[in-house]
Amino acid sequence: MKLSEEQLQEFDENGYIFLPGLFTPEEAKVLKREAQSVYASDRKEVWRESSGVARTAFAAHTYNEGFRRLGAHPRMIEPVQQLLDGPVYMHQFKVNAKAAFDGEVWQWHQDYGTWKRDDDMPEPRAMNIAVFIDDVTAANGPLLFIPGSHKQGVVDAGHDLQTTSYPLWTLDREKVSELAERGGCVAPTGPAGSMLVFSSLLVHASPANISPFDRTICYLSLCHVDNHIRAFNREEWIAHRDFTPIEALDDNCLAELIDEHIHAAG
Repeated sequence: MKLSEEQLQEFDENGYIFLPGLFTPEEAKVLKREAQSVYASDRKEVWRESSGVARTAFAAHTYNEGFRRLGAHPRMIEPVQQLLDGPVYMHQFKVNAKAAFDGEVWQWHQDYGTWKRDDDMPEPRAMNIAVFIDDVTAANGPLLFIPGSHKQGVVDAGHDLQTTSYPLWTLDREKVSELAERGGCVAPTGPAGSMLVFSSLLVHASPANISPFDRTICYLSLCHVDNHIRAFNREEWIAHRDFTPIEALDDNCLAELIDEHIHAAG
């Protein structure tokens, strides 16, 4: 799957592109089932909110078949290889729950800011993919982007160790306000199966989910193999150390999992 010239220009200007309904409803349902299975497991990689519900599941592609296949899906791998001009490896893999009523805030931040400071990633030659596993609406804690903020380089940030269960290098209100005055603030929404591709320098956040609807999103962070991290300060299942280039699977790899599940149930 290749991005068009118009999409490439949009990415350059805004720092992200949105591909609604890229995965079918059936493929999204498979991923929802797999996410529920992962959240129900008792693993160190599954972090929880203070209420006890799942907040995020790290490295699910290493212990779940559905997410293993998503992590090598051509609809995801090929556009990133195009944008980064070469082979990529999986730097980080998260399935973020944002559960109904209890999903907490993710503060304003840049992902590359964390990867540079904590993991010694040399350059922002890395990209984020967000695959909607649930419908994402204005009500259930959508991602918030500041378009064009990726052009500002690495922004000064403070290390927040208290706001949520996950430590993050976050931007202060003054800086966020300054950036939003230039680029505004948007919240891409769409059906389950939609996909976002966004720069690791793009400033983003998400509000708490106090709606009665879950908002599950799978985040895949891909890095050019030449740009792999140099420091190993965090757990391997948070910042991966396997720099092997990802080889894309067949486009029907998730659909095959649907057939396998039906066959097993029958």
